[in-house]
Amino acid sequence: MSLDKRYLKSKPVCKVKFIAPEPLVERSKKIFLAGEFNEWDYENAPLRKQKDGTYATTIDLETGKEYEYRYVLDGECWENDYDADKYVPNTCGADNSVVVV
Repeated sequence: MSLDKRYLKSKPVCKVKFIAPEPLVERSKKIFLAGEFNEWDYENAPLRKQKDGTYATTIDLETGKEYEYRYVLDGECWENDYDADKYVPNTCGADNSVVVV
């Protein structure tokens, strides 16, 4: 599971925890999250090592929307989430991962 969604009852927000797939963790020293929610600026969205050994970050996203995203390994290699809700083509000839909230 690479996405953990927790919907808030008090407002139309979903706390989405993005968890890097294990093969990506093994291939990199630093993992970042880039997407529409942060204007693809990955430097401000590093994943941090969790108590269970996974690397993750949590972002509040407005419900009723879809957001494209990708993981950035060591600031160079852009990778998809193996367990994304769906995928859409991007302008670089590849696909972007999509989270639906």
